[in-house]
Amino acid sequence: MWYYFQIMPKHRFIVCSYSHSLSNGTVSWQAPSNIALVKYWGKYGEQMPINASISFTLKNCNTKTSLTFEKRTFANDSEHKEFNFEVFLNGKREESFEPKIQKFLERVEVYLPFLKDFKFKIETSNSFPHSSGIASSASGMSALALCLMNMERQMEPSITDDYFNEKASFLSRLGSGSACRSVEGPLIIWGEHQEIDCSSNYFGVKYPFEVHKNFQNYQDTILLVDKGEKQVSSTVGHDLMIDHSFAEQRFRQAKENLSKLIPIFKNGDLSEFIKIVESEALSLHAMMMTSMPYFILMKPNTLEIINRIWKFREETGSKICFTLDAGANVHVLYPKAEMETISKFIKAELTQFCKNGEFIEDEVGLGAEKI
Repeated sequence: MWYYFQIMPKHRFIVCSYSHSLSNGTVSWQAPSNIALVKYWGKYGEQMPINASISFTLKNCNTKTSLTFEKRTFANDSEHKEFNFEVFLNGKREESFEPKIQKFLERVEVYLPFLKDFKFKIETSNSFPHSSGIASSASGMSALALCLMNMERQMEPSITDDYFNEKASFLSRLGSGSACRSVEGPLIIWGEHQEIDCSSNYFGVKYPFEVHKNFQNYQDTILLVDKGEKQVSSTVGHDLMIDHSFAEQRFRQAKENLSKLIPIFKNGDLSEFIKIVESEALSLHAMMMTSMPYFILMKPNTLEIINRIWKFREETGSKICFTLDAGANVHVLYPKAEMETISKFIKAELTQFCKNGEFIEDEVGLGAEKI
């Protein structure tokens, strides 16, 4: 009979047995990217955040992943010691992704004991450029984790929706920290925070408090300043926080900003929301510029876009604002009520600073979907 431990959060996800068996099949999930409003930068242990973060789940920026599995037969015990999988991106074998998937499978095997029993074909595609600061690892790892959870649910149909989502988020985190915020939506908290009882370092949870109508159907237009791979990976950037001179101040700032957002989400104060969101974006990049070694992910056009957003807001009273992830691209955030006006502004003044004039129109979404 299927059961799980209930001692520590991670022990709840250690499965001892299943009531059904599988031989072969295919499962497919679509998982969204997300954009953090309060940023997570710095981790400890096994993908645990030093500070809590909160993000909007996106809708159009997503990863579609199909996992085809086939039960293996073994000539000897040594064959059972290795994982058997191949990764395909947009229909082509992508061996460069496989070390990361290998590491992920090693981390999650204790929670998914069937992994070495199957041969896997992982086929994935993004609706946005990979490795350019739109959290492709978040959507990609969450999509894969959901596929694996889909397999587990076929072997144990008694798994509840709550357990399914919680464990999928938990597993996603072990592949990419921010991926745990891509399972559900529209607002997701990850990391323990003293004012949010349900918050956890182990998985993302839905924001539990009141959210004003001003923040419903929020828009995010992503300006593609640079579509190439980042010069410094997020993993390296997180590690540089370990001995960072300003790390403690930064973690305190993030904690305080999340506290400030709680009444803002309730009362709908967009002006105060803008101050926190933009400050968080600049603080994230300040940590990069003051680490050792230091690095800059913003490009000249990133700064030009930011300045034009500030000028437009000052001249019009608009509630437009920006945020940045770990890259050069700019997320332009604004309430849906201003969609028509801001869309015209973006096309008239900001697209000239985008690579080939490209941008993605997105909005807040509700999380992953089975396909």
